[in-house]
Amino acid sequence: MRIGVPRETRSDERRVAATPETVKKLKDKGHDVLVERGAGVASSILDADFAAAGAQLVDGDVAWGAELVLKVQRPQSRPDGHEVSRLAQGSTLLSFVYPGDDDELLEGLVAKRTTVLAMEAVPRISRAQNMDALSSMANIAGYRAVLEATHLFPRYLPMLMTAAGRIPPAQVLVVGAGVAGLSAIATAKRLGAVVKAFDTRPAVKDQVKSVGGEFLELELEAGAEDKGGYAKAASEAQTERIKALLHTAAVASDIVITTALIGGRTAPRLIETETVKMMKTGSVVVDLAVEGGGNVACSERGAAVQVNGVWVLGYTNLAARMPFDASRLYARNVFNLLNHFHGKEGYALDLADEITGGVALMHAGVGRVDGLRAPAALSPTLGAS
Repeated sequence: MRIGVPRETRSDERRVAATPETVKKLKDKGHDVLVERGAGVASSILDADFAAAGAQLVDGDVAWGAELVLKVQRPQSRPDGHEVSRLAQGSTLLSFVYPGDDDELLEGLVAKRTTVLAMEAVPRISRAQNMDALSSMANIAGYRAVLEATHLFPRYLPMLMTAAGRIPPAQVLVVGAGVAGLSAIATAKRLGAVVKAFDTRPAVKDQVKSVGGEFLELELEAGAEDKGGYAKAASEAQTERIKALLHTAAVASDIVITTALIGGRTAPRLIETETVKMMKTGSVVVDLAVEGGGNVACSERGAAVQVNGVWVLGYTNLAARMPFDASRLYARNVFNLLNHFHGKEGYALDLADEITGGVALMHAGVGRVDGLRAPAALSPTLGAS
């Protein structure tokens, strides 16, 4: 099979969907890997590195025209036309997709009779852990969020005893103890801060403590976690109680990192502008949920703004700010998913399988989007028209 790896074109994207490591593994399985020239430069991977691993360096149209196209971001809408038009008829696209808010993308995928494999739809089950790109990227985002905060924070994080006197440790609050939140807690703790965390799921208390955080207790309604391990949306009354707790905790904190986001829904608004205004001058708030609408009322997507002397960071796609390791982990997730599809006859999709049925949003332009499952009787081959 011809596998194409185009260069990413979203303005804040520096990752690439394959690395020399995964190119070699794909070559060992008998596939031709076509990498667009310059695709890895932003990730500190040179064309020569790809060539040494056995990739063919090609123009963008050739990479897009492969039977299977590997990307990080979904095809983008551009002034010269939507990138989905560059896909070959009947080809397969594997990337983060999030199709619900791009009608032109969906129409193009249907018209091209595309098979669509969505990395965000890998189910959260034990046998799919090595394919779970959401977790891989969230881990990096949580780590990077702390670095972004400390870059602007005008104080030390650890407690210091000096000849000139004692410097107290910084107080960090992390809202949401999923993968990103736990990574942020562990990073801030390693840097010497005192870290407190809140999550609606009591079950994560031990995880918070295991990485050095103090768990903020609030008695909430039962059933705050869905079967996939993600937090459920809170009721209106419950949200108000959470906001009151977080107001007090945030005002006492130097750095606040929010990560509360439920896939497919608008992020819950948990910290109001008045709370930010009451924080100490020089404090920093990082809203990792900004792409979903934001947990912080005054955060602005893609921007760092000051509110009454407090920095509020609404940076998007933080994983792409560490592109070398992010590409390496994402490419491994992609390869492991492809390896899951691989049988004696090559790549094939068994839609009755929990993992395959989860990620396959569309086959040959027909299937499921927003909950409509593809017919289980289909047994398509990747790249077949």
